[in-house]
Amino acid sequence: MMAPRTVSVFGATGSVGRSTLDLVGRDPDAFEVLALTANGDVDGLARAAITHRARFAVIADERRYGDLKAALAGTGIEVAAGEGALIEAAERGADWTMAAIVGCAGLAPTLAAVRKGRTVALANKEALVSAGSIMMAAVTRSGATLLPVDSEHNAIFQCLASGGIDEVARIILTASGGPFRTFTREQMGLVTPAQALKHPNWSMGRKISIDSATMMNKGLELIEAYHLFPVGLEKLSILVHPQSVIHSMVEYRDRSTIAQLGCPDMRVPIASALAWPARMETPCQPLDLVAIGRLDFEAPDEVRFPALRLAREAIETAGSAPIVLNAANEIAVEAFLDGRIGFLDIGRIVEDVLARSNLGPAASIDDVWAIDLSARQLAERLAAELIN
Repeated sequence: MMAPRTVSVFGATGSVGRSTLDLVGRDPDAFEVLALTANGDVDGLARAAITHRARFAVIADERRYGDLKAALAGTGIEVAAGEGALIEAAERGADWTMAAIVGCAGLAPTLAAVRKGRTVALANKEALVSAGSIMMAAVTRSGATLLPVDSEHNAIFQCLASGGIDEVARIILTASGGPFRTFTREQMGLVTPAQALKHPNWSMGRKISIDSATMMNKGLELIEAYHLFPVGLEKLSILVHPQSVIHSMVEYRDRSTIAQLGCPDMRVPIASALAWPARMETPCQPLDLVAIGRLDFEAPDEVRFPALRLAREAIETAGSAPIVLNAANEIAVEAFLDGRIGFLDIGRIVEDVLARSNLGPAASIDDVWAIDLSARQLAERLAAELIN
């Protein structure tokens, strides 16, 4: 019998983390949980650590250390808190690490896991959007295996099993189009946070739901794809596919197009990464194409959804433009969710911050954080100006 694969989950109490642990728990003989982390959800982290018999539990918010220690007293589970503890958890070198911490807080632990040279399943967008060159260079140096977990990138990864990267004519990321796919710009100007949070196909967190509504999520995924699949920007395209059945496609130079299909359940791409290079059973619903009945496609509209244009321009500009784009967008989304700005103001703020920022390169993670902070501060000022 093969020894169980050791698994660490960074962001264990978020939607991706919970889905990962759901799969791990269905085959306890195949996996041994090494470390689990969370930002501030002590109760959720403690439950997960006990349920999955984790060796190490880390809460990022140092103020909650005492609460976590009390919750896990007598269990034999080691407890720690703070950014340094997140790095320590990564450096313990699990065979397979899920990097699902949201935001730039996930950069350092993800990089630490990559440097161990094992397998890292990537669900943290900022690792590639804000630090793509740094992260991919670390992957090359360490010999780590980086497996994409976003449904679109995981689909591309699966499709690339049919041919070499040098044989690719085009990579096509599909997009649902979000809840406002058919809205005019005038209608979008009246959108409320409650409306924007209602995605037609996926159940997601608040921030990513707004990103889907503005299609910034697809712009960020374009930047990720640029780093993950080195075919050149000119071979990366986006196609709106409202049913979210085809998760992405790869067209080869012989004009064969390979598509990956599946139900809109994140456990499908997570399982692909968790079992790679094999396959594993999941509790997900099988795809019923007869019930679906039809698959529709349309070109994206970069006038109504300027985030797509801004993301492509950020890649072309290079340097720190993707860092600025991501940071400004996070602040603008937060301001919209708080009711401080309108829906269309999100794109306006992002474009304005890009225009006003120094977009020189970032040579280190410290540079990334500094540029990220500067962009956030500028976005906050612009949001305040809109209010006043």
